Amino acid sequence: MTKESETNAILDGLNSEQRRAVVHGEGPILIIAGAGTGKTKTLVHRVAFLMDRGVAPGRILLLTFTRRAAAEMLRRVDFLLQQLGTPVGKNPRGHSASRAIWGGTFHATAARLIRMYAKSAGLDPDFTILDRSDSEDLMDVARTEQGLSKTDKRFPRKGTCMAIYSHCVNAELPLEDVLKQRYPWCQDDAEQLKGLFRAYGERKEKSAILDYDDLLLFWRGLMQNPGVGEKIRSRFDCVLVDEYQDTNRLQADILQLLCLEGTGLTAVGDDAQSIYSFRAATVRNILDFPAIFPGTTIVKLEQNYRSTQPILQATNRVMSRARNRYTKDLWSLRASAEKPSLVICFDENDQADFLVRQILDCREEGIDLQRQAVLYRASHHSIVLEGELNRCNIPYVKFGGLKFLEAAHIKDVMSFLRLAENPRDLVAGTRVLKLLDGIGPRRARQLMDALIQAGGKFQAWDRVSVPAATRDKWAKLLKLMQRLAGHPIEPASQIHHVREFYNPMLETKYDNLVPRQRDLEQLEQLASRFSDRQTMLTQISLDPPESTGDFAGPPLLDEDYLILSTIHSAKGLEWDVVYVIHAADGSIPSDMATRDESETEEELRLFYVALTRAKDHLIVCYPQRYYRASRGSFSDRHSYAQLTRFLPNDVLQEFECRRPEFPIIESKESADPGTDAMSQRIRQQIQKRWS
Repeated sequence: MTKESETNAILDGLNSEQRRAVVHGEGPILIIAGAGTGKTKTLVHRVAFLMDRGVAPGRILLLTFTRRAAAEMLRRVDFLLQQLGTPVGKNPRGHSASRAIWGGTFHATAARLIRMYAKSAGLDPDFTILDRSDSEDLMDVARTEQGLSKTDKRFPRKGTCMAIYSHCVNAELPLEDVLKQRYPWCQDDAEQLKGLFRAYGERKEKSAILDYDDLLLFWRGLMQNPGVGEKIRSRFDCVLVDEYQDTNRLQADILQLLCLEGTGLTAVGDDAQSIYSFRAATVRNILDFPAIFPGTTIVKLEQNYRSTQPILQATNRVMSRARNRYTKDLWSLRASAEKPSLVICFDENDQADFLVRQILDCREEGIDLQRQAVLYRASHHSIVLEGELNRCNIPYVKFGGLKFLEAAHIKDVMSFLRLAENPRDLVAGTRVLKLLDGIGPRRARQLMDALIQAGGKFQAWDRVSVPAATRDKWAKLLKLMQRLAGHPIEPASQIHHVREFYNPMLETKYDNLVPRQRDLEQLEQLASRFSDRQTMLTQISLDPPESTGDFAGPPLLDEDYLILSTIHSAKGLEWDVVYVIHAADGSIPSDMATRDESETEEELRLFYVALTRAKDHLIVCYPQRYYRASRGSFSDRHSYAQLTRFLPNDVLQEFECRRPEFPIIESKESADPGTDAMSQRIRQQIQKRWS
């Protein structure tokens, strides 16, 4: 195959704008990819094109927001190159050439680079990484040490403290600004929070641990170092960034330092889907990209392959109300005579009744439950609907829930490995020690101090005294930790040894024993994929399995089930039928997110994301009346809501407005001929009162 024919084959199946993006040269390019316009396909073909043009795979950096996204893209690159039969599809050892590409998340890439240049960063190369939950636990340790858990007034809890700290770091904003904008109830605690955050940082340094925010900070620090920064820049000829609208200010800094002139830089995203400001993401990064990288070529992908044209006409109208945006007009070859529907319901119960009947009608028409989704702004918006689904025996899965590494028994077992890897890890060590009878937080802290003072040698625990209730287990724990810290054995075997020690505790400390044991079996199998413990701990911390729902909860035995999801969790997904519920002002947009124009615009984008998940049928529900809850109890007090401000009259022209049609139940009781006389008699009795 000639070079020209190879190029034509790579471009085959792409529309004109996708082709323009794929064959772009070395200058910076920003691809504005509207919902359902083939963003991933375009990025995959661009990577393949670069490799076909002679860029070595190891000199390509592909940054995504999940490891799975990167893995899927690279798998598709391999498939494309194999289809072409091109030699760049394999390296000399016969492996897929894409394996050499630096593909992964910002945090995973940061961890990899920081380990390579740990000495330059002033770090111990064997540092461990805290996930978000463990970071909160360490923050709580510092919070207690600072005496903030026993103040005479309410002080933010560990989760809130961690969220404030992280937002300051990632948004690069002063604490006072973050408190004013997002945590106004904590403004009086500013000075104490500063002291807490200093103590938290000192704790991390002493324990040789980094949290997620540190990974980005140290990566940027390396890039700012003239010598190291140039070494890292020289590693890559091409940098491609997916979902650029979801980057925060710190990530944008890193990218700017990585590609000083923008040469070889490809950014893909959609400003209309920037919805994560609560994670410190900012839409300004994608809007200001051409100013940051002069000479940027902007390519807009507007042909939508997901939705019907009437759905796109409605979503275009909705998004046209945004003031700060890239103008684009999505279109589709998928014609349809069916407009999206706006269903005006009397109240939440009316909405739930309508949804159940509509969902079942669609199912009878051949649209499986899994191809239907109900989307809402906040998780509590589905409560009434869930009750009706249960009553009607309709199975459903609610997106979200407990993450794999947040399950207590998983965290227990992983703590043994983290402590073996880094004996200074106070969070992991405290968790392990508190599993033993008679050892509480204070004694655990004393034991960890002794271990740290001994340079992390577990023999130091030979000389300590422990409660009588745990002496037998103490000897076994010491033997286990020395084994884990000593001769290297594969991660799966390490977890197996931990499970042997831990299983008796699992039986006494937790319920649902069998599902939890299965979880640990899964963890052991997962560990077999890693060559060493450090790699396993790093990758699982940065990209944990989503949940333990298939193992730690009641099994879902139905062959089909409905999807319930917040709009945030639905981003990137699609269904044949989408129901967007609670389209009332105060719910969409949330009454907590309308303090300024930027917040309201993000709520508009969130609504847009919900609407663009629909392929064939889009139904928006608007309950007019809401009952008020008081201290957990309900009463007849209610108020009437306004239709969301995002559906004004000019936008409503793209919707079919209707009310639910409930079946009319014929009365079996025949009318009494004396009814009129009774009515007259009652009215006369009333009138006599006033004579």
